[in-house]
Amino acid sequence: MPSVDDLIPSAAQIRKEAALKEAEKADEYARLAAAAEAEKRALIERLTKPSGKTEEEKIKLASTIIQRAVRNGLTEVQVYRFPNTLCTDKGRAINQMEAGWEKTLTGIPKEVFQLWTDHLKPRGYRIAYQIIDFPGGVPGDIGVTISWGD
Repeated sequence: MPSVDDLIPSAAQIRKEAALKEAEKADEYARLAAAAEAEKRALIERLTKPSGKTEEEKIKLASTIIQRAVRNGLTEVQVYRFPNTLCTDKGRAINQMEAGWEKTLTGIPKEVFQLWTDHLKPRGYRIAYQIIDFPGGVPGDIGVTISWGD
């Protein structure tokens, strides 16, 4: 018959096992957080560069998005969302609705604005760039909305 020591480990042994499990969980969390951060940095890096789409591809994509929204009875649609780090001032001018805010755009957000300027604005569409979340009370992501209603 097994002894009591074989059946019931000491409290010190249990604490040691629990600490090891906690350390494993912390290591896994750190690995996942590092991987997520690296993925986010790579995404932001990609978004700061031109999309590589032709003007025709951009127009077709805009048309598809707008037509889908119209079929769903909408008069506006959020066409893009991006981190504030894609603005040279982290979205401050957009948040303050300052004249010339569009000059702070970089990468794909700048391309979206240019597409609107060149093709949608002349057809009566409106565009709005606005901070859409405030994590920790500070400006976060920026949403881009195209509208066509009255």
